[in-house]
Amino acid sequence: MKILIADIPEEGLIVDLHERLTTDDGSVIAPVVSHLDLQKMGTEVMIRGSLRTEVSLECSRCLQPFRRNMDIPVNVVYHPLEEVAGEGIPVRHALNADEMDMGFYREGEIDLQELLREQIVLDAQMKPLCDDKCKGICPKCGTDLNKGTCTCSRESVDPRLEVLKQYFQKRKE
Repeated sequence: MKILIADIPEEGLIVDLHERLTTDDGSVIAPVVSHLDLQKMGTEVMIRGSLRTEVSLECSRCLQPFRRNMDIPVNVVYHPLEEVAGEGIPVRHALNADEMDMGFYREGEIDLQELLREQIVLDAQMKPLCDDKCKGICPKCGTDLNKGTCTCSRESVDPRLEVLKQYFQKRKE
């Protein structure tokens, strides 16, 4: 859904969306439900609200698929792209910490689907875990340690340090 900046009234605009979105990894499995309050102040547009959806992820420890509900607060300030780049000049702008909640619109419109998609991707965990207590998989045999135990020896020595281990064993004797 695209919003024309000129169509936002002085008192603001409330937008409730219930839409299916796709991300590059296809992780969004439920419709995205959002409540957004758009306020225009000069050329800036402030968008505040929240979104809710469900995503399908793969645990980074045990590699099992799992689902997670996401409740994400939205707080973004949009500026016209023309503020950063003049006409015909490509945009190359490094963001600093103050600008992480900033976006840019072009040609007088904001794509709310793109905003929601960005917020989901930005809120996603870098290394998703099915559970904080996930034990992962055995690096030797691949057994899921959440479901059972393996008989692999836990005592492993880096082959580069094997000589040192032998030295200390000889010293004890």
